[in-house]
Amino acid sequence: MDLLLWRHAEAIDGTPDHTRELTERGQRQARNVAAWLNERRPKRLRVLVSPTTRTRQTASAFTDDFEVVPSLGPEGGVADLLAATGWPDSDRTCLVVGHQPALGRLAALLLAGEEADWTIKKGALWWFTTRTRNGETQHVLRAVVPPDLV
Repeated sequence: MDLLLWRHAEAIDGTPDHTRELTERGQRQARNVAAWLNERRPKRLRVLVSPTTRTRQTASAFTDDFEVVPSLGPEGGVADLLAATGWPDSDRTCLVVGHQPALGRLAALLLAGEEADWTIKKGALWWFTTRTRNGETQHVLRAVVPPDLV
């Protein structure tokens, strides 16, 4: 299974938090990463998105075919991400457009074996895959795509 974690792009400050929209820079970030992802679009891709405006706008730069999952909102955690995606056992690739700190904590769990307060930059995409070697399941970081370098 492949799992792609995409943090929402830069959004305006303010309240209420759930209705914050992307800035012009955030819109560029989302388009840049979406263009990179379109060139490498996995087959059988399922796109899951937090219910916030900024995550839906980020995902919309890539596709309009996404599922809004309430448990992936800013208050969600690693367990919510794992439950929603079916990691690592699903037979489909899953792209999650979500929030810190849950995305960073999941990245830490996958790479270091325990949750930690890692930061995924706004607009960045981290791409993980699982593989089995010598009977051992391994989590591999395939790519990190910062929005300002694509």
